[in-house]
Amino acid sequence: MSIGKLKAAVERFLRERYAWDAFKDFTQHQAQKPLPPHVSWWHTFGSLALFLLVNQIVTGVLLMVYYRPTSDHAFDSIKFIQTEVPAGWLIRGLHSWGATLMIVMLILHMLRVFVMGSYKKPRELTWVTGVALFGVTVTFGFTGYLLPWNQLSYWATTVGTEVTRAVPLIGNHLAVLLRGGETVSGETLARFYVLHVVVLPWVIVGLVSLHLFLMRLQNLSTMDRVGIEPVFHPDRSLRFFPEHVLKEMSVFTIFLGILLAFVIFSPSELGEPADPFNTPAGIKPEWYFLSTYQMLKYFPETLGIFTSMIPPLLLILLPFIDRSPERHPKRRPTAMVLGAIAITITLALGVIGKISESEVTLFGRTYDVDLYGRLTRISVTPPAPRGAGGEERPE
Repeated sequence: MSIGKLKAAVERFLRERYAWDAFKDFTQHQAQKPLPPHVSWWHTFGSLALFLLVNQIVTGVLLMVYYRPTSDHAFDSIKFIQTEVPAGWLIRGLHSWGATLMIVMLILHMLRVFVMGSYKKPRELTWVTGVALFGVTVTFGFTGYLLPWNQLSYWATTVGTEVTRAVPLIGNHLAVLLRGGETVSGETLARFYVLHVVVLPWVIVGLVSLHLFLMRLQNLSTMDRVGIEPVFHPDRSLRFFPEHVLKEMSVFTIFLGILLAFVIFSPSELGEPADPFNTPAGIKPEWYFLSTYQMLKYFPETLGIFTSMIPPLLLILLPFIDRSPERHPKRRPTAMVLGAIAITITLALGVIGKISESEVTLFGRTYDVDLYGRLTRISVTPPAPRGAGGEERPE
């Protein structure tokens, strides 16, 4: 039987049992849907984040085959994956770097949506689901960080869960709920593992499905004012397939090479196994928590918790706060300035959090950086003069 006859037989089978023609027409309509003429390479960040989500699911399932979520075996199972399992180092590297780059892609995607005003009416819920997706992705990173059960992950989780004690009334109960006890232990590992591989995947798949449904339902936003949704003539617009899909595939191919380069040339380190009785120096959270980590230092504990909740709350409420009908960034100077200030503060707090409680060298001079990021120059004692024979000569 030829391919044409087989295809016709399959379609006839489906048409006799289901509304196949309606499904086929819907699929073709979505594939040929015209996109706004301004759609460019900047619109590929969301697709890259989706690709990385698929990468996380596939590599996560493969890692689960050998991973053992107990305090006695977690570290050794990761070590076995990296050293004994064929291509295990590659799978773990793709999973580890994929988590980091997924957060980066989501940040860039949200930044593009903000600059182009695509969060405005009637797409408020699309933006809200996107912010929720970012929050769930960061939670994925937090719960997955403990799973290798090494020194860095153990003590970073200890610091992270300790912050919850500052929540009024329920802080201590919340910390015990997260940890499964007063300290980070094997019970904490089990709880984080369940959240990471059972609860959060269902949540993120549901949110992604809703986000994509809303996006395809309302199409991509134009740069026109709110309330103006022009009808795109096929000759003056882009089609989702094949034009935009080919653009996304080109970016995907380049990005896959970048991801593999990170995995090969900067492999994920395992470090030393967790030791509850040996606190290493300079323990800090992952980079995407550094700005919040540093901000908490400038406020009393309870006030710091409430302060740290302001940025995500503002992100969620952004479409309802910014009621201006303009979308083009040139016609939204106030929003652009405030956004630039927010990004600058976030980056500054992240850098300060990274270098705090350490020594840095600037322009040939060494400084001690305290808890709050203040610099204190370290005085260097000049070497004592020496005689002709090399012995120290008294002044």
